[in-house]
Amino acid sequence: MADLHLLTPTELGAIELRNRVVMAPLTRNRTPDRVPTDLQVEYYRQRAGAGMIVTEATVVSPDAVGYDATPGIWSDEQVEAWKRVTDAVHEEGGKIVVQLWHTGRVSHELFFDGQPPVSSSAKQADAQVFAGGEMREPSTPRALATDELPGIVADFARATRNAQRAGFDGVEVHAANGYLLEQFLAADVNDRDDEYGGSPTARAKFPLEVIEAVVDAWDAEHVGVRLSLGNGTFGATDDDPMPTLAAVAEGIAPLGLAYVHFIEEFVRDADGIEQFEEDPRTTLLREQANAPVLVNGGYDRATGESAVENDRATAVVYGKPFISNPDLVTRFERDADLTEWDASTFYGGGAEGYTDYPTLDEQADAA
Repeated sequence: MADLHLLTPTELGAIELRNRVVMAPLTRNRTPDRVPTDLQVEYYRQRAGAGMIVTEATVVSPDAVGYDATPGIWSDEQVEAWKRVTDAVHEEGGKIVVQLWHTGRVSHELFFDGQPPVSSSAKQADAQVFAGGEMREPSTPRALATDELPGIVADFARATRNAQRAGFDGVEVHAANGYLLEQFLAADVNDRDDEYGGSPTARAKFPLEVIEAVVDAWDAEHVGVRLSLGNGTFGATDDDPMPTLAAVAEGIAPLGLAYVHFIEEFVRDADGIEQFEEDPRTTLLREQANAPVLVNGGYDRATGESAVENDRATAVVYGKPFISNPDLVTRFERDADLTEWDASTFYGGGAEGYTDYPTLDEQADAA
């Protein structure tokens, strides 16, 4: 359908999208040395039909890691490897931004020579991490000292400059999913008694300092942020997220970011059928953050089209469908069936379940 709203172009700051179907950041644990390889070059090239790709979460420093085999962007070697990825996507006419990540307490002491990971507070995450070749409970973290925070801010700024060198079209600050920045935002995690804890405004202070530093390192039109406060991922719970999200929105509104990427929760009726209703958190961000809003959370073609058509979102972010349908945009355009994903190949391994899913045309040729 040529008139599908999802297939119309748009702009996110300085990033021009040829359609509004965005590929979500998807951790796949296939970079054992934390340096992208030919496998990542092919994986992202295959999915360049997306209006914009957000890379898998990419750690900003060796102190930020939380899982085996996730990529980084702190070294020259990593920058050069990512340059091959961005070149491949651009050759296909696509756009790609890198998601900047610090895992905080969702990590293990194995990564730090027996020293604990760090967080806003010394509270263990309710999670599992892939460390030392197996799934483990995360280690109990230590609370970051106030004078350590500027160093982490600097890590994000350095990673942003490296993203520019690597040819990315922008960066996305990962302030969601229970990782470090959300560990500061979440009321049930952050029990600090310094200027970074207590009120919603205080809990938002450190994430906003990171975002501001990233903007200073590039500019606001190339910077997005991902948020999910209220979803309680990995135990980062907050029973009343609205005041803190309002504080974040107030802080970023003057910046004029490229976009805000929000992870909504499913709403299910008594029969378990998913209902896509307006999430009040999305409404708050759309009205107060002064940035285009991208929504993420189990959308399909029809619900994504509705979100864009009704101006609930500027674009829609798809995760698992992009894993098994590298040509997801083409399938939406033709209203074609989607290939089911194999969850057993989500994490770790090689090409199987990563770069071997066929396109619609390849399926037709093989039939």
